[in-house]
Amino acid sequence: MPGGRLTQQERQQIALGMADGLAYAEIARRLDRPTSTVTREVMRNGGPTAYRADLAHRATERRATRRRQAAPRASQAPAQAHGRDPEAVREYEEVLTTVLIGTGTPKMMARVLTCLYTTDAGSLTASELVQRLQVSPASISKAIAFLESQGLVRRERDERRRERYVVDDDVWYQSMIASARGTTYFAEAARQGVSVLGPHTPAAQRLENIARFVDFVSESITRAAEQARDLLYTKPETTPDSPAAPPSDRG
Repeated sequence: MPGGRLTQQERQQIALGMADGLAYAEIARRLDRPTSTVTREVMRNGGPTAYRADLAHRATERRATRRRQAAPRASQAPAQAHGRDPEAVREYEEVLTTVLIGTGTPKMMARVLTCLYTTDAGSLTASELVQRLQVSPASISKAIAFLESQGLVRRERDERRRERYVVDDDVWYQSMIASARGTTYFAEAARQGVSVLGPHTPAAQRLENIARFVDFVSESITRAAEQARDLLYTKPETTPDSPAAPPSDRG
């Protein structure tokens, strides 16, 4: 039934559709389900290359059991802002975390990023992250140190002198530029190998081709990031009943 919990047979149909190379929208149409349901199901259970119906079904049953056991604690959780559905938000956070893990982000770091991305303020304190994720302060400290080293978060002090971890408008731009800079360093290292291995050898030619490719991609990323930077500062349209968005402090 559309809107109900996926059955094991539906999960098998999803797996078959993935094996046949069907798009999420087509699989959803055949199941008479929203595309978002299929997308969420696949991404929270291994992603498009590792989805298995039997494992997904068992994982869903385990999650349901944990939710029932955690119900008393969850009942004390603060209500979601803007009338959001808490269950839908929780499921989306699982999807986003899974996607981040799929890109190579370690699990705890992905969970922290998801918390920061999905909070309206775009920032949280260490204690708030501990409370949200139910992990130790040491885990949060380690995750933040890693994310900060990658340019994915920054620290600031609020009016109460508490340290806050921030994912603001400019973090993605700075992270993209840092990534492009890192590939440039790799191109330089590759070219050093050309003279060491001999300019006319197959190994040297391979490194030169890699360096040229990396240079092109790095320049393209930098140029695209500069051209698209203003998109990060787009504010939601306001209505007569909603407060105006604060002006950007970007210079």
